[in-house]
Amino acid sequence: MTISIWALISYIALIVVWNGVFKRNIGEAMLVGFIAVCLFGGSDFLPVLWEGLVGAASEEVVFAALTFVFMGYMLGELGLMQRQVAILNSIFGRFRGGAGYVSSVASALFGSVSGSGSGNAAAVGSITIPWMTRSNWSPALASTLVAGNAGLGISFPPSSSMFLLLGSAAVSPYVSADMLFVGLLCGGLWTLLHRLILVFIWVRKFGIDKVSKGDIQPFGTALKQGWTALLIYLGIAIPLLLTVGPGADWTVSRLGTSAADAISIIVWIPVLVLMAAIIIGWKNLPRTGHGWNMLLEKVAPQYAVVGATLFFAFAAAGSLGELGLSEDLTVIMGMLDAPAIVVALLVGVLILIIAAPLTGTATIAAVGGVAFTALTAAGATPLAAAVAILVFASTEGASPPGAAPIYIATGIAGVDPGKTFVRLITWFVVPTLVIGALIAVGLLPLINT
Repeated sequence: MTISIWALISYIALIVVWNGVFKRNIGEAMLVGFIAVCLFGGSDFLPVLWEGLVGAASEEVVFAALTFVFMGYMLGELGLMQRQVAILNSIFGRFRGGAGYVSSVASALFGSVSGSGSGNAAAVGSITIPWMTRSNWSPALASTLVAGNAGLGISFPPSSSMFLLLGSAAVSPYVSADMLFVGLLCGGLWTLLHRLILVFIWVRKFGIDKVSKGDIQPFGTALKQGWTALLIYLGIAIPLLLTVGPGADWTVSRLGTSAADAISIIVWIPVLVLMAAIIIGWKNLPRTGHGWNMLLEKVAPQYAVVGATLFFAFAAAGSLGELGLSEDLTVIMGMLDAPAIVVALLVGVLILIIAAPLTGTATIAAVGGVAFTALTAAGATPLAAAVAILVFASTEGASPPGAAPIYIATGIAGVDPGKTFVRLITWFVVPTLVIGALIAVGLLPLINT
């Protein structure tokens, strides 16, 4: 094998051992992996190191991802997600198993603006698990649904895993941020449809009833109290409308091709959503310097891990590119002679195995580029390959025994985590593997911008 392949194997192994065995944080693991990659440069250690650092520092998606971290935190801190859940409950809570539908849709909404599986399970589960248990959901079943839904934060754009994949040297030449945003939205809707069908089946299988009337606000009341919380999605809709389809044509006609191409939805979406959240939740913001200091102290630790993870993941991708990884993987994957669906399933299983002890972010950082090369070599379009990889990685919340959302959800429900393992594998992990494979081979279509 070539030096770049050995560097990749060492990189993956170190991340898994450092994070999964030594229980060190993923940011630290990514730094160790990056240094290990550079060491394979031998006498060119410093040039390989420099190339990786410069490449990471110039990535706009690093800025965007860090902005999303703060944005997601502020949405929870200002109570905007709770208002949206109340509106959803006023609609779906009147149906049998309505709390389960609310939990699934709310996880998709929260995931679309936070990207955190653990945060998703905590924010949505703390509200919907009590509702579910009061409407004949068993605590184990309710926590299984919340943990299984936690991965929607990866399969819906934007997410840190999406940014990491975009930063891969194997992916970035073929898939733009705008393409992946729209394509992943389609992939996320397929995974959400699976969850809604699952709730429908469980409601009838386990005899689940409606939400208690005392937990349901009239729709008009919920909308009146919380409609402003829905305005944050204008921050997503406006950049999309200006850069996709007829809106893109209108933008080009008014601003010119160069100016239109300069509009980055990955940069503008978090900025606009954050601005909307601050305006809507203005009354709940701190009014003193001490108050702001306390608020920022709460979110700062997340930056220490997320920022390091993103930066050193991009740096490692650049350094691996300097070692010739893309060319070497292309040669190897070109020798793989198997039907596209078989390759897709094999890639999916590889990602599932790695995601079980790690987070989805760590998994994408470790094998995202390799998986992309394998799928495209087997005939998958670049966009389908990228979306499939993120869908595969979205099992992070449902893969026992190491997935943190399992323990968060079962802790809220007060049940033994082991009682959820079989259902999580059967109803979430395996179906997600199939959905990702079908996306990869084009049987579940995506919108390609």
